[in-house]
Amino acid sequence: MTSEQLKSRIHSIDIMRGVVILIMLLDHVRERFFLHMQVSDPMDVDVTSPSLFWSRFAAHFCAPTFIFLTGLSAWLYSHPATGVARSARGFLVKRGLFLIALEVTLICFSWMGYYHTIWLQVMWAIGLCMLVLALLIKLPQRVLLVLGLVIVFGHNLLTPISFTPDEFGYSLWTILHDRGYLSQGGLIDVKISYPVLPWIGVILLGYCAGPLYAHTQKAQSRKRALLLLALLCVGLFAVLRGFNIYGETLPWQTFSTTTETIMSVFNVTKYPPSLNFLLITLAGMFLGLWAFERPLNRVTNALRVYGSVPMFFYILHLYVLLAMYQVGMLIWGANQGHYFGVSDISSVWLITLLLIIGLYWPTKKFSEYKRKTKKPWLKYL
Repeated sequence: MTSEQLKSRIHSIDIMRGVVILIMLLDHVRERFFLHMQVSDPMDVDVTSPSLFWSRFAAHFCAPTFIFLTGLSAWLYSHPATGVARSARGFLVKRGLFLIALEVTLICFSWMGYYHTIWLQVMWAIGLCMLVLALLIKLPQRVLLVLGLVIVFGHNLLTPISFTPDEFGYSLWTILHDRGYLSQGGLIDVKISYPVLPWIGVILLGYCAGPLYAHTQKAQSRKRALLLLALLCVGLFAVLRGFNIYGETLPWQTFSTTTETIMSVFNVTKYPPSLNFLLITLAGMFLGLWAFERPLNRVTNALRVYGSVPMFFYILHLYVLLAMYQVGMLIWGANQGHYFGVSDISSVWLITLLLIIGLYWPTKKFSEYKRKTKKPWLKYL
């Protein structure tokens, strides 16, 4: 493999991260300035406009991509291009605890500008998944693959299981499978927004996909495998979802318009992510990884910059949005019921575009600083 091919191999991962980071930005702009038009999970097709539906659906690709690529990156850490294998366990533990600490401090505060509830969201889920992967990483890769597949394909069978808050097992089940409050009514509430069991399956599959990115793997073989995985996921989604067989708690329905019917088909559950949710989103990720493995151009290089420092961008954009919201409240007040916001989804798209442009320079500067200094703590950002 040539040095250019090696760069393309790694760049494609950063580009894919960059794409979903910008999609995430769109969703967080929506949550910040369009919260008066909040959507449910799954979305109510009867009251959700197509533009809002597809804007929210695009965000479904973020968490699966982040968590799958976290597993893949852990494999790359264990198998560097130098050929000298090393254990990723220590890094996974430290990074996982770091993400959980960030979630309950800087990230939680950024949503409201004060503490009243600790929302355990995607960074909590990634951190906990990293801790589980660290625990299991010494198992044979075939065992990890089987375990990941069993979790991803089988967790929907657990949907009928539930616990009330006063029952033994409620807290563990809330962490693993059912979204809810760990504690409520005390000094501060704690809510699990991302039940982690299906995500543990995703990070295990990401780790098992690592050999596709080995420095000895030929680019064309990897691209064929990625395309095959994408087609396989789409095919399984078409069968399982198309015939309402398995993998989603809410069957799709025929509506009066084709647009609403298509929306119903793709109206999949995120909390926890259903099998059909994971099939269609991972298919998009595999397709993106396949498409992005080529020499950089101006667009893909910009996307690579965003994806090269994902945690820096994540924290930066949350606090920029918080500041923008507070300034808006000071100037215009709550113009959308209890919230300050914009009146249509096109304004959300415009704000997102302006932020993509405005946040590029600080993101690029930090990416360059990280690449040049090689300080160990920068690996966490």
